[in-house]
Amino acid sequence: MNILLVEDDLLLAKGTAKLLERLGGHQVEITADPEKIMQLCQGEKVDIVLMDVNLPGAIWEGEEVSGADLSRLLKSQPQTAHIPIIILTAYAMATEREILLNNSRADEFCTKPVTDYQLLLNLIDQLVKK
Repeated sequence: MNILLVEDDLLLAKGTAKLLERLGGHQVEITADPEKIMQLCQGEKVDIVLMDVNLPGAIWEGEEVSGADLSRLLKSQPQTAHIPIIILTAYAMATEREILLNNSRADEFCTKPVTDYQLLLNLIDQLVKK
């Protein structure tokens, strides 16, 4: 499975990617660049996106964007709307979960740092097999 990991913290991203590759046998591409995100998703090389909410300095069409903005954009385009998106955030208050999911139009939500990778892998498998 091809996973696009959108994360601005490269050290965290590399650790997460290594675990997803080892434990799940997945291929993981890392980026926080909105242009590359769109290019990869439109190129049909992505089975699922793990999207960090906080992406300081990420610019799309002249505007600073968050992971929630990019998720909403991907879900609004017919070419990419089918790609499951899991929002990753360290700001995981229960009351904010539904607001964030509605705002981003993401399929699911996961708190970070991820401590249970098997749970994340199960969630990925569920969403891709829908």
